[in-house]
Amino acid sequence: MQSDMRELLRIAAPTAAVGAIATLVGGLVAGGEGAIGAAVGCVVVIVFMAFGMIALHWAARAMPHLLQGMGLMIYSAQLVLLLVFILSIRNTTVFDLKVFALSLVASVITWITVQTVRHARSKTPYVDPDADARNRPGGAGGARDE
Repeated sequence: MQSDMRELLRIAAPTAAVGAIATLVGGLVAGGEGAIGAAVGCVVVIVFMAFGMIALHWAARAMPHLLQGMGLMIYSAQLVLLLVFILSIRNTTVFDLKVFALSLVASVITWITVQTVRHARSKTPYVDPDADARNRPGGAGGARDE
């Protein structure tokens, strides 16, 4: 779980940096309401994506055979929850909704880009070199009668 948290922080940090920039720009463009909207948009993305990533890692460990289905279900649930959240705040006057939406989009793009780059650069083995030895009659390293 510790490596999962490190990975999560390595993805969330650039997203938070984009959120800080968006907050600054939102504050300059739309005042205090813009700054609050940008900050809320970034926080929403980090929370939603972090919980989705944690749930996906849990599913990968607990039920690896269901990983693809669980991934689809988690992302679908995220979209539905985000839609419910957006519909619940659509009439708010606490923050600027346009700045919120732009910050949300910029944060999502940042999160996905960083996650994709980190995954592409990771050295994840996709071939198990010991699989052939384990599948031989007699166990690992056993002589093969052919």
